[in-house]
Amino acid sequence: MSAVSEFNDYRAKMNERILNADNKVIKRIYNLDTNAYAEGALDLKTKELLGLSCSMVLRCDDCVRYHLGKCYELGLTEKEVFEAFAIANLIGGTIVIPHLRRATEYWDSLNENK
Repeated sequence: MSAVSEFNDYRAKMNERILNADNKVIKRIYNLDTNAYAEGALDLKTKELLGLSCSMVLRCDDCVRYHLGKCYELGLTEKEVFEAFAIANLIGGTIVIPHLRRATEYWDSLNENK
């Protein structure tokens, strides 16, 4: 199983499990997240690049993978993604470099499907 399908399958399975617990607060957090990334004054590509950069600075590999997947779906180029990587590393410092490596590996996995 590819890294991409493994991540997506696990995420879908666990999200279903979590949402089936029927916790109002968790459902509202998921809804807030969905609405925050909807088209608005900022376009979807910009929002995903912001999410990607913030996730790298916060060092959340699952979040980075999620946002890279969305960037891929939205047709962002490697140059656009790497500019976001550069901003994240500038703001987050050298501690972000291991996440940059894993993010680059995941980006490559996404592009293997082309």
